[in-house]
Amino acid sequence: MGVPGPFPGSPGRPDAPVPDREEVDRALARLGAEYEAIETSLLALQDHAGRRLLEGADLAGTTKERWAAAERSITVLWSLFDAYTAALEEARELRARRRWPSPEDLAELTELLHGDGVTVPGAAAAGGGAESGPARLSERFSLEGLVERMNGLYARSLDVIVAADAVWLALPARIDLLSAELQRTRSLAHSVGVRPGEHPAGDDLERITDELVRLRAQVIADPLAFWVSSSTGSSAPGGGRADTARYDRAARALEDIRREVAAVLDVRQDAERRLMQLRDVLSRADRTLTEARQARGEVLAKIAASEVPAVSGPSTALHEQLAAAADYRRRSQWHRLSPLLDSLEERAEDELHRARESLTAVTAPLAVRAELRGRLDAYKAKVGRHGMAADPLLTERYDVARRMLWSAPCDLRAAEQAVWRYQQAAAEALVPQQPEGRGES
Repeated sequence: MGVPGPFPGSPGRPDAPVPDREEVDRALARLGAEYEAIETSLLALQDHAGRRLLEGADLAGTTKERWAAAERSITVLWSLFDAYTAALEEARELRARRRWPSPEDLAELTELLHGDGVTVPGAAAAGGGAESGPARLSERFSLEGLVERMNGLYARSLDVIVAADAVWLALPARIDLLSAELQRTRSLAHSVGVRPGEHPAGDDLERITDELVRLRAQVIADPLAFWVSSSTGSSAPGGGRADTARYDRAARALEDIRREVAAVLDVRQDAERRLMQLRDVLSRADRTLTEARQARGEVLAKIAASEVPAVSGPSTALHEQLAAAADYRRRSQWHRLSPLLDSLEERAEDELHRARESLTAVTAPLAVRAELRGRLDAYKAKVGRHGMAADPLLTERYDVARRMLWSAPCDLRAAEQAVWRYQQAAAEALVPQQPEGRGES
């Protein structure tokens, strides 16, 4: 909203009395224009939105004191304006008596227009108590001096109104927007476990909430406490700016907390992913150990004279710590969960590796038996390709080795010897049939 400026400039006091009618008419016209400008400014001051807010507000501190003084000044302004109006009307009436004023009329008009002929009450003369010194019942002013006094009172009053209005326009709405953002941040923070007493950022949110409540109440009650006058030396009313330092600190602190909450949200999502991976690794380790235990039973049943290592059960400690990690996740205790996950991930991989090694160790005899079976069948096929499948010795040794390998329980050491003897017999039987100079590959 635009605000009215100072009253127009005052008429200059000539060095000599007004000499003629034309000069008097020009002075009256100038004073009439000035009267219109002063009245317009006073009415605009009366209707200013900032003034209406000040009149309806429960003020405190600096604003209460300065607005009380401004109200007195505005009252005095109207009193001085009434005196100015009366003096101007008197001059106009005197000029309207004759078309051609007499020298006496001109002298009287000159005194009215440029002399100290305007009498105002003492309180109005002192600017509503703004000046010190002994009280006087009345004081006389020239019209120029009266305008100068009104200009000073107007500027001081307008400065209070414009400054308070500027602060109210600048800060409460911004505080409300920041408070709304704060509530959204608090809701998100609560969902990820950033709560007062549980996380430093939760405590900071409470402090910012309290600060914004206090700041808004203080801005509404005492806006001038948040006004910084212009440092350029300008005397124009309202020269300055709203002091937003406290608001800016709260906004920066909230932005820091938003980043912290976003980081916690990332930690939560990362923790959920890591927990799922941990459960998968431990589940695979458990399944592998179960498979190893089943394989051990099979080995004990099918393989004789073999030492089969025992298979341990799942790691109780790891599962307990996994349950603790899940509990930390439910309670949003991220500062405890992250280091626990670091430890668990390494130990879970070790557990899976141990389970796989256990399965390999348990099934080693079955792998040896499978290798012997494959070797026996390979030599039999080789013998058959050379037309010696019906050889009695080879047939006997093959049958012995086969019965050992396909019987349960299987004596691996004896079976290995039987396969070796078959290999040897096959090798001896095949040598004479090699063409001279060539060996069987």
